[in-house]
Amino acid sequence: MRTRASVIIGIVTAAVLCGCSASSISPTESASASPSDSPVATEEIFTPIVGSVLATPVAVPATDGLTHLAYELVLTNVIGVPVTMESVAVEADGIELLQLGDDDLTPWMRPSGGPTPGRMMAPGQQAVITLDVTLPAETKTPKELTHTIEFSPEIAIPPLIEKSMTQTIARTSVDSNTPIVIASPVAGDNWLDGNSCCEVTPHRSAINPINGALYAPERFAIDFVQLDDSGRIFDGANDDITSFAYYGADILAVADGPIVSMEWDLPEETPGAHPVGLELSQYGGNHIVQDIGGGHYAFYAHLQGKNPRDLTVGQDLRRGDVIGQLGNSGNTDIPHLHFHVMDSPLPLASNGLPFLIDSFRLAGTVAEPTLMECMETSIPCGVDDSARAAMKEKSPLYRDVISVKP
Repeated sequence: MRTRASVIIGIVTAAVLCGCSASSISPTESASASPSDSPVATEEIFTPIVGSVLATPVAVPATDGLTHLAYELVLTNVIGVPVTMESVAVEADGIELLQLGDDDLTPWMRPSGGPTPGRMMAPGQQAVITLDVTLPAETKTPKELTHTIEFSPEIAIPPLIEKSMTQTIARTSVDSNTPIVIASPVAGDNWLDGNSCCEVTPHRSAINPINGALYAPERFAIDFVQLDDSGRIFDGANDDITSFAYYGADILAVADGPIVSMEWDLPEETPGAHPVGLELSQYGGNHIVQDIGGGHYAFYAHLQGKNPRDLTVGQDLRRGDVIGQLGNSGNTDIPHLHFHVMDSPLPLASNGLPFLIDSFRLAGTVAEPTLMECMETSIPCGVDDSARAAMKEKSPLYRDVISVKP
């Protein structure tokens, strides 16, 4: 049986082990903030939850007419009792921009140690909350964001631990840089964005523990598949690669720049199956990493296992060059091009950077329940084309269907 004294000792011990004393975190500073980013604390407040953002958010204009700030809030429960998150609010200049509470918060929060979303953090457990703050396109982007969290410790131990608590933590600046503008890596009609920002998709919620740190390389990654004239992803058996008419489509360089790494030796996987036994370096399948300048690297993944132009590392690519064919190699269960832009040449140990495609046509969107069904069965995806429009320097969103002139 745990006594009240032992619970208090557990709380203090957890705080010390995390390097978080009662006086080390102010209510307006991130646990990882540098002194230059943080105001001078005027009081000492015990904060059972400490937090920081995984990477500084960047304002991204998207096809829905909104500006998106897509980023992750990393929280750690440093006390010796379980804590249930009740809500998180994002604020700027005293104005609330986003509020997630109760069931609305659950799908956006993922405690460490398992793939299941949830709002409870065990003692010492960490969780990542995926955030998508949206602003009208004409609204000025804030320079700074703060986060107010409400949570309920399982046991109240006044005066430090109350049954219901509120903290303001993880102040972060907003990156003043604009996203890089690139060409599309695919050309032709009806390319479906089957997995990307800014909803909670497998890409959007993928956090990699690599080299002793956490990274979100797929924050803005797109999985491109192409719909046929009937709106289907495939026609026939889903384990037959010839059922996918777009298999083998040309993949194009999105900008000028040299190849920094590539792989061409991996076999094609069988569609409809989840590959097993892959080494970490094989998850991207046959792929190319290209330096496209300004600290941006383009990653083209799951290509067919043939080098179309005898490409070499260090070779300069030109925008629009054919650099490979769409395949099904690596960690993939359906032929597609996985494409993202990142801040290092390492596809997994990097943070995903936003990018804008210079020119394309939004042909429509696919409803999420329909998308799940047409990914698995040979039925039309049901494109809603009511919002079709020409787009310039915009970011495609999950379930968008776009057309790109060759």
